[in-house]
Amino acid sequence: MIYPYIAFSDKIKIQPVFKTLVGDPLVLDLSVHSTLFEAIDVRDQKAFQNLLDEQMKDRYTWGVSSYLENREIVLSQCPQMVEEQRFYHLGLDIIVPLGTLLHAPLDATVAESGYEAGEGNYGAHVLLKHESQYFETFYSFYGHLSRQSLPSIGCEFKAGESFARIGDFHENGNWFYHTHLQVITQKGLDQGYISKGYCAAKDLAVMDLYCPSPLSLFKI
Repeated sequence: MIYPYIAFSDKIKIQPVFKTLVGDPLVLDLSVHSTLFEAIDVRDQKAFQNLLDEQMKDRYTWGVSSYLENREIVLSQCPQMVEEQRFYHLGLDIIVPLGTLLHAPLDATVAESGYEAGEGNYGAHVLLKHESQYFETFYSFYGHLSRQSLPSIGCEFKAGESFARIGDFHENGNWFYHTHLQVITQKGLDQGYISKGYCAAKDLAVMDLYCPSPLSLFKI
């Protein structure tokens, strides 16, 4: 069986990445159609976090921002993204408080664990490899983590075990508090999508082969 159809199997039990999520999420629009950018500098992430805190206060305990969202405005100050026209978001952004624990959705081995320096990058991040007799091997990627919480390459985690925490501005690429959850197939890994969180419009037709929607892996 291949991802994402594992979600329909009674032999495969996907566990929540975050165990504390309750209620409906704030759905955060970061697309080119969002009105948020009329009120705030897109790269002033501390101010953006304050805005999120105000929107979520007494209403939401968590939030999400969409897969395949066109984020040309958000990325307008990133020269490589502009040059390559890579504006379509390949992950699901899950908004939770600073320091929140992440848990392996399936049995996993840490394939990559590291730190990408630079404004707007992943900061501390982890790539988990998922193998089973019931499905073809695939990977899940988590960005914007705490550098001190990173596991070592080769560490093994059972489904539901914690493996990292949400990081602060100085270690998460200077982003609001969230993780970028991206599913990567073996083909996608071979094509370098561990370092690509966005794709160009011309690549959308083949994204199911490389970075399919992470929604099937995300449970609450």
